[in-house]
Amino acid sequence: MPAHTRPGEFTPVEESIAQFNVKLAIECADAFAGSTGLPCTVSDLQGNVLHENGYGCASCTLCSIVKESPDAKVSCRDAHQYGMRQAERFGGKYIYFCPMGLTCFVSPIMGEELGLAKVTVGPFLMVERDDYVNIDLRETAHLTEEQLQLAAETLSRLPYVDPERVTHLSSLLFMAVGFLNSVAVGNKMLETQGSDAIQGQISDYIAQLKLENPHAPPRYPLEKEHALLQSIAESDKGAAQQLLNELLGHIFFASGGDFEKIKSRVYELLVLISRASIDGGADPEYAFEQTRRYLKQIIAIDTIEDLCFWLTDALNNFTDIAFRFSDVKHVDVIHKTIQYVRDNYSKKISLEEAASSVYLSPSYFSKVFKQEMGCNFNTYLNTVRIEKSKELLLNGSLRLVDIAYAVGFEDQSYFTKVFKKLTGVAPCKFKESKGRIKPNVGKG
Repeated sequence: MPAHTRPGEFTPVEESIAQFNVKLAIECADAFAGSTGLPCTVSDLQGNVLHENGYGCASCTLCSIVKESPDAKVSCRDAHQYGMRQAERFGGKYIYFCPMGLTCFVSPIMGEELGLAKVTVGPFLMVERDDYVNIDLRETAHLTEEQLQLAAETLSRLPYVDPERVTHLSSLLFMAVGFLNSVAVGNKMLETQGSDAIQGQISDYIAQLKLENPHAPPRYPLEKEHALLQSIAESDKGAAQQLLNELLGHIFFASGGDFEKIKSRVYELLVLISRASIDGGADPEYAFEQTRRYLKQIIAIDTIEDLCFWLTDALNNFTDIAFRFSDVKHVDVIHKTIQYVRDNYSKKISLEEAASSVYLSPSYFSKVFKQEMGCNFNTYLNTVRIEKSKELLLNGSLRLVDIAYAVGFEDQSYFTKVFKKLTGVAPCKFKESKGRIKPNVGKG
């Protein structure tokens, strides 16, 4: 029993546990494990296991066999903590991979504002056992025959689940764990920002504009519009909502209360939001269909409040579909990899490092990336680097060798070769044309 600083005081772990019904959480985990045959674990926010039914992560020895380290479980715990945070972010359920490439999904047990604990299902296999052994363990991890035998014993205890079924099971866990959460908390996970929050942000921004520009409306913040579209393409709902509220504040302030003028500007924003979702991966026909539906609705809107809610609903809808890839289980892998490349393209990035950033083996990561993106990882990385180099070629006076190094190429001649392969022209030719040349981009 942990020591307390004073009688009657609780440690942070005990305090979080005290805020939810542990007995009911255990019953929920047992019922889910018993009905699905999958391992189910209840744990606190620090990753401490409160209850495990089946062969869960606490029992699994695969990471210790592969990594042969007493700290092998640490990276597993980090992956599960990451899954919990993403489940809170994405509305109460999340499918992810452990460092060994095994699949798990999680739903949080919520307090009024923050998570208190989590119910995790897994690990289990979502690829055929023989493929996993031969590709992930034998070829990639280079296990000895003795290690492979030990790993096979562990894998024999893990079930295989079809990817489509995983999505349904994740939704089922979300509904089961929802029974542990209050109705108010459940609604909070499903609904968008409320009336007071939206109107408050818009009003605050209008007040700020009035202070900064007391005599005339400021110029339209085009940079905020670009940032909004980027946030939608990246499925960043929080940033997108904040930017949208600021743009609405500017439109309301600059329009002088002319409601028809406001509706006209909002109409333009809707079209831009729709196109941004397509840039982020939404199906074009579905996005166009949603746009037509919203455009029919705007005709009947006659108040500022209803217009704000209408556009917020559209924003959330288009942001949700921005990264709806063909296979739901890979959404986060692709999303996180794209962000990783954008943040690190100027550095030396290996396939192994990219795979590690999303807790996958290099071979499985490579397979997933090519399946979802239509090109291999190195081709995508080079495409990003070349697009960044174009900006430097057009906007600066840097030497070619400096531009090559700035976007992550260690050799100027290789940079030139890749640039010409992907754009059809040499970097110097592109610079001389001031970007007016619009060649076909190759896929390499």
